[in-house]
Amino acid sequence: MQLTGIGIAGCGRMGGPMLAALRAAGFDAFGFDVRPASDFGALAPALRSLEDFRKDLHILVTVVRDIDQTDDVLFGAQNLIETAPNLQTVIVSSTLSPKYVRALRERVPSHITLIDAPMSGAAIAAEEARLSFMLGGDTEALHQHQPLFDAMGAHFHHMGDYGAGMQAKVLNNLLAASNTAMTRLVLDWADQAGIDEDALLNLIHTSSGQNWLASGFNTIEFARDGWEEDNTIGILTKDVGSALDAAPDGADTILPETVRQAIFALKARG
Repeated sequence: MQLTGIGIAGCGRMGGPMLAALRAAGFDAFGFDVRPASDFGALAPALRSLEDFRKDLHILVTVVRDIDQTDDVLFGAQNLIETAPNLQTVIVSSTLSPKYVRALRERVPSHITLIDAPMSGAAIAAEEARLSFMLGGDTEALHQHQPLFDAMGAHFHHMGDYGAGMQAKVLNNLLAASNTAMTRLVLDWADQAGIDEDALLNLIHTSSGQNWLASGFNTIEFARDGWEEDNTIGILTKDVGSALDAAPDGADTILPETVRQAIFALKARG
């Protein structure tokens, strides 16, 4: 399969660096965003009008925020499923409900390959082309598209059939949200006890409380943020909701719901 006509829909904090990485690796890659190209600085020449994006599109990578925006890209405002005449593959890299992702197979014509490829690593990993991808789909299709993932990432986890990558991602993010909520709580309590933040973080890093957020607290760009609808902390609450949407029948969801409320209540930390 020839990997040409690669379009990134959604060129924000994750999609923009992913597009840049593909182009740096020599791929015929271009972008589309609802915002004007002038908002994208050095990446602006790589962005196209919707008409030009549709015309040359063979492989679509969606990196938009949520289900509503994904629906717009595929079936609604942009309607690329019906209006991109040469579309062969859709790669879903947004973090969405696994139920929604699996249901796309019934909505997308069978001649279009579907791959779910959510990623982890935050914006810094996207900028450094070292994302971790959780991949779901037909084994041969994943093999054919692997050069694209190689250009954008450093770690690749083949989780199973289509939809399995998204299921794994929301479970991973549920755990990350739990670590975020508890680490921030612990740091707040430490402040009140007069314990130095750096000293405690160093202790946690080498002790049984070690976790991703605590170990990277001074390098993860959103570690000190409070909840806002459009920031990464806000996205965490959406991701917990996606995990809850795919919870097994009869599962006890009290703890995940508590985590979601704890993330929602976070205030900015100085």
